[in-house]
Amino acid sequence: MAQGKKDLVIVESPAKAKTIEKYLGGGYKVVASMGHLRDLPKSKLGVDIEGGFIPEYIPVSGRGDVIDELKKNAKSAKTVYLATDPDREGEAISWHLKELLQLPDEKARRVTFNEITKKVVQESIAHPRDIDQDLVDAQQARRILDRIVGYKLSPLLWRKVRRGLSAGRVQSVAIRMVVDRENEIRRFQPEEYWHLDAVLNRDGKKGSFTARYYGSADKKRELHSAAEVEEVAREVEKAPWQITHVKRGQKQRSPSPPFITSTLQQEASRRLGLTPRRTMSIAQQLYEGVELEGEGAVGLITYMRTDSLRLSDDALAAAADFIRGRYGEEYYFGKPRQYKTKAGAQDAHEAIRPSDVKLTPERVKKDLTPEQYRLYRLIWGRFTASQMANAVYDTVAIDAMSAGHCFKANHSELKFAGYTAVYEDHGDEEEPEGKKPLPQLEEGETVKLEKLNREQQFTQPPARYTEATLIRAMEEKGIGRPSTYAPTISTITGREYVAKEGKYLRPTSLGEVVTTLMMERFPDVVDMKFTANMEEKLDEIEEGKVPWRNVLEDFYGNFDREYNAAEEALAGTHIKVPDEVTQEICDKCGRNLVIKSGRFGRFLACPGYPECDFTKPLVIEMPGSCPRCGSRILKRTSKKGYTYYACEKGAECGFMTWDVPVKDRCPVCGKSMFKLSGKGQRKPFCVNPECENFLPEDKRGYKKKAAADKTGPAEGTEPPETAGKTE
Repeated sequence: MAQGKKDLVIVESPAKAKTIEKYLGGGYKVVASMGHLRDLPKSKLGVDIEGGFIPEYIPVSGRGDVIDELKKNAKSAKTVYLATDPDREGEAISWHLKELLQLPDEKARRVTFNEITKKVVQESIAHPRDIDQDLVDAQQARRILDRIVGYKLSPLLWRKVRRGLSAGRVQSVAIRMVVDRENEIRRFQPEEYWHLDAVLNRDGKKGSFTARYYGSADKKRELHSAAEVEEVAREVEKAPWQITHVKRGQKQRSPSPPFITSTLQQEASRRLGLTPRRTMSIAQQLYEGVELEGEGAVGLITYMRTDSLRLSDDALAAAADFIRGRYGEEYYFGKPRQYKTKAGAQDAHEAIRPSDVKLTPERVKKDLTPEQYRLYRLIWGRFTASQMANAVYDTVAIDAMSAGHCFKANHSELKFAGYTAVYEDHGDEEEPEGKKPLPQLEEGETVKLEKLNREQQFTQPPARYTEATLIRAMEEKGIGRPSTYAPTISTITGREYVAKEGKYLRPTSLGEVVTTLMMERFPDVVDMKFTANMEEKLDEIEEGKVPWRNVLEDFYGNFDREYNAAEEALAGTHIKVPDEVTQEICDKCGRNLVIKSGRFGRFLACPGYPECDFTKPLVIEMPGSCPRCGSRILKRTSKKGYTYYACEKGAECGFMTWDVPVKDRCPVCGKSMFKLSGKGQRKPFCVNPECENFLPEDKRGYKKKAAADKTGPAEGTEPPETAGKTE
């Protein structure tokens, strides 16, 4: 290197540039491109389809100063290291930079950083490579596919449905998934079933316990009516009871694998209340580098767009040493845990993990924002737990028989914490077991029946998607890739095809109309298998197996035929989007209000306009029902911006609370349960003061007690500190 002449390193983010320049030292100048500097034009299609899908790339508007500065720096540098993000899009940005800055092959070198640490940065710079044209072509194919679909279909929707609409290859399928789920819910027919619980007592000894009706000793039976319940009840109330089976043992529970993009977004949504877009924004900050006291900027996690569960040998060894040193030998699994990445994954990067497991959340907490800390704690805990020993539980299962009927009780108790000392899974688990310990019963022992508890239940329709469960479903069906989940969710909600009510996603009338049109006229675009197939073809382009133009040609032939047929079939027609009629009543004329869209989003309006001009903010219906009168519970906002929940009947009923209604019902009284507001996992509780399961206010975990009546806060009171302000 000539004296005074530095090599140039181009990254995407200024925060990353600062960290990397510190690691590389004085021989390098590190600058940021701030993302894309060249793209297809916004004003036209920008793709010569007849000429072989040749894209027309132009400099991004408003980025001239950045481009000029990069050209100046590149001209004076001996070598230009293109260090954009380590994924398809990052590879394409590097290629665009090479073309834009007119860099010869020998001067433009590609490097990637899976984590922003001194070791990885220096090793990567020492081993540069050429730009991977297969990766670039895969990204080009995706960009051109999405441009063709968007620029062809969006104007059609403008003309035939409503101005301002858009269609997209992935977003249209995501909307269809939400619509399909809504149709499942509408078609659902609830079926009655009953729980029958026997409260049993050891004759002459302390200790009662509850066992649930199972059927006969060797065959499960469902109770579908009150008559069936009473038939069983009559028989067992007159007959003796005996313990026929007692099984004591142990079970082990293994930790979940470390995060990939989709599981991080799901868990951050469920446990921290973060949207997928917000999750990725915070993760980007943790990846690029955070200023730590005494250490400067440090990249805390590995790259966050990944579908691989692979972990490096260095990371596994570091985790083993850390676990043994901090928790003890018995808490380490004994060997590295390797997790199998699902078939079809790109497997380009490691799973998401802390760059240095010794940087515990507590150690860096003071240097992080609250959101950064919570997300880092989640990532650190999940990775560390993935290398720890199983949790061990003592279990006992009991069968009690009477008149040929079998009732079962079971209980498990933690014996060895294992990985749960660091990270406790709260996800989809098996049926909860009894929390009250069972007495020391023996086979052949007789017991007495104290009482029978009958509980009527109805099967529930499938739940609406949340952002987290929609991402999980998209991943399972192969719709999109790690980089597309968050922007897809943002697009379908931002364009008002899907409304977010509480945490649930519901299709709007607009979303249903557009989906119906797309299914009739463009079945391939909204076909889940077709879309997943296209993702696989993009992966094949990346692997060098298929020329990218061939994939575009195969897609365009059928798409163009569908488009021309739709234009002909819809000539002269305009599809009206029906108003969404609500149960809210107009205060002026008594009509049912409808949902309208305006500059500031959706609102309620009277359908009698212009005769009646009444409007009001849109209310959101919550799960469950009012514990006082059984009416709907609505989400509302106070004058000071705080969220509260109230009966739809208002002052006529008087119920309101700062606590959040949940879909669960109290197992004792059957009324809706509530949980504390705020982020994270919260345990539901019963607010019915007449129920034996009632949880008084002073035991609900408030940091500050609100003035309230027995079932909710009084009008005008301030919420407890746990209540969240609306965003």
